[in-house]
This record gives sequence, C-alpha cells and structure tokens, in this order.
Amino acid sequence: MEKKIKIAIVFGSRSVEHEVSIVTAMQVFENIDREKYDVVPVYIDKQGKWLIDDKLSKLENFSAEGGPAFGWRNSPKDIKAPEYFFEASPSVKTLTPRSALKFFKKIKADIYFPVIHGTYGEDGTIQGMFEMANVPYVGSGVTGSAVGMDKIIQKAVFKEAGLPIVKYVWFSKSEWQNNKVKIIEKIEKNLGYPVFVKPANLGSSIAINKAVGLKELELAIEVASNFDQRIIIEEGKEGIIEINCSVIGNYELNVSVCEQPIKGGQMLSYEDKYLKGGKNSGLPALPGRQAGGRQGMAGLSRLVPAPISEELTIKIQEMAKMAFKAIDASGVSRVDFLVDEKDNNIWINEINTLPGSLSFYLWEKSGINFSELIDRLASLGFERYKEQQELTYSYDSDLISKTSSGTKS
Repeated sequence: MEKKIKIAIVFGSRSVEHEVSIVTAMQVFENIDREKYDVVPVYIDKQGKWLIDDKLSKLENFSAEGGPAFGWRNSPKDIKAPEYFFEASPSVKTLTPRSALKFFKKIKADIYFPVIHGTYGEDGTIQGMFEMANVPYVGSGVTGSAVGMDKIIQKAVFKEAGLPIVKYVWFSKSEWQNNKVKIIEKIEKNLGYPVFVKPANLGSSIAINKAVGLKELELAIEVASNFDQRIIIEEGKEGIIEINCSVIGNYELNVSVCEQPIKGGQMLSYEDKYLKGGKNSGLPALPGRQAGGRQGMAGLSRLVPAPISEELTIKIQEMAKMAFKAIDASGVSRVDFLVDEKDNNIWINEINTLPGSLSFYLWEKSGINFSELIDRLASLGFERYKEQQELTYSYDSDLISKTSSGTKS
C-alpha cells in the first residue's frame, strides 16, 4: 500500500477573516481524499497560539466566536486539550521555546496547506516562515501573496502589465490625520463621486464602503483607517456588473468558467458573501452540505457561468491569466473584474491569491470537483518546491579572507 501524504491544513490566525478561514478549512477537511492524505489540522487562534488536535477538523467543536468550543485552558477532563506549539501574540515579544522551526520538525508534514484569509496568512508572512523552514507548501509564494494582498501595489503592477484599472488615490493614515483638506480636494478633483473607500490590505469586503458625498467619504475613511495604515479610494463606476474568474497553476495556467455575483445592495458585503440564508449567530452560513461541502463562499447568490458573450468570457479569462502572472501567483487565485455591459469595457478590480472556499464552485462548473482541486493544489505545491530546490542559494568567494587581511574592494 502506498504511503499516505502527510498534509498539514493551517487555518484561523490573527485576521478579521478568521471565521472565513475556519469555513474554508472545514470544506477542505470534508473533501480531501483521506485514502491519499493523512490530514493534520493546525489551528492558529485569534491571539496567535498554534494548536493541533484532530477535533479541530470538525466545525461543531468551534464556538460562534471562532475559537475551539472545548477550549484549552479549562477543558473538561474527558476531552484532551489541543497541543500548544508556540505563541505569536502581540503580547509576547519573542517566540516561546517551542519555536516555529521546532514546530515544523515535530509535525514532519510532507506539505503545508495554508487556508488563512487576510493578514498573517494571505499576505506573504506565513509563506516566508515556510520558506525559512524549507518546507513545501500550497499556494502563492511570498511575493505573489504580498502583492496580491496589497490593493495599492497590485494596481501598480497591473497597470505596468497593461491591464486596465479604475482611477484611484491612496494615502497613509498619518497623511489623512494631518492633511484631510488636501486629500479630500485631491479625491474630489481626480475621482469625483461616487467612490469606494478600502483599507489597502483586507478582504471579504470588510471596512469597504461606498461614498456619494463628503460626509460619507470622511466616515468611510475613518472606518478604513481602523483596519490599515494605508487607504485606497477608487473611482466608482456606474452601471457595471462584477465578473470573476479563477486561475490555477504555476506556469502552465488553466482558467475556470466566469461567474457573476449578485449583490444585495450597492456592493458585495461580508453579509452578501457569507451570511445570507444562515441561522448561525457568529459563523458564516453553513445550512448543511452540498456536493462540494459546506457552503462558505458558495452560499453567495451567483450566476455560473456568467450570462456574458463567449467573446467577453475569453477576454476576461485571458486578462485573469495576465494578472496571475503579473504578481507571480501560484496555486489557485480568483480575479475580480468590473464590466460595463453597454460597451463591454473591462477593468480589473483585484486578485485574491487565497479565495474563499478556494473557488471550488467555479472549478466544479469547469469539470474539477473539490477533492480533485485539493489534490491538484498539493501537486502544484510539490512541483514549485522541487523547482526551488534546484536553484542556487549560496556563492563561495574569498571576500572574508580579503576583508580580514585589510583589502578593500
């Protein structure tokens, strides 16, 4: 019998998308091929503690607030508390003796699969830790993750790649506090109204608001500045629809069918994406199972395939691949576009290098079920790791001997 691949599913973390990450992880736990993979749940709580226990792979063992319902401080005697590996909390200035590298040695996973949305998971930070530990992992690397997370930087990259973007203005929180009048003048002069106000690094539509006038603009900026040090203001296009497309691969890329999300209001909100139709008081709506697993992002009202022409579909798919390549993404991403139905003008909105539910609902419509998607992502992670191991990372020279003898270059 072939030995199983030991895969560590890493989820949770100190992110405003913590609960979304739990949902995506549950979908992976439910759909991964247990005949091929030995699954290790690795949960990072909201304080930054890393925990491991098989019970963490079941949604019923989580509280509405996102943490394990059985706890780890005062667990009932008949329930073993999760093993505590190390702490990366803001209150702890250095890692505890069970440090990150000791964690990797103890787990001994063949590959790590981060399904952490947002900060400390989708932004290149945990990817950097995987790189330092020299272990295989699923998804985009440090650069692709960091660029894909930052709405300001990715716009500059897209523009350089020749992709159409909407007009925008960005500034720091401190600049806003010191120069509100000038910033408002710049926004009104260059963009006008309406505009969309967003934190530069955040997902799931959290802290994103539409402003149609000065008062709304100021309030939206104040809200966004509570979540990031930089804020981006985007031109609001009227009469547009949103069209999304998923891309998978490392260098040879495949694209999914397109989707058209259906908005509940002026824009897709967190509630539109995760809470519609749910009875849960704290977690995203999970009203049961589908063929693809728990709903998560699949619970959003959407038209799949999107009711657009074949010509427009192909154009969006090609642009999605261009965006994927431009930021050096790997694994699976979802690329979101704005489309003017009257003249078919397209603007790229953003790329998500770790999309909610891994965009499985798009791949199912493209002929790849969730289990196959997970397997393909793991294979891509191994492929990328193998290629990295073939690179040269050191260079021997006599610089030290020359320096010690007083030679100057």
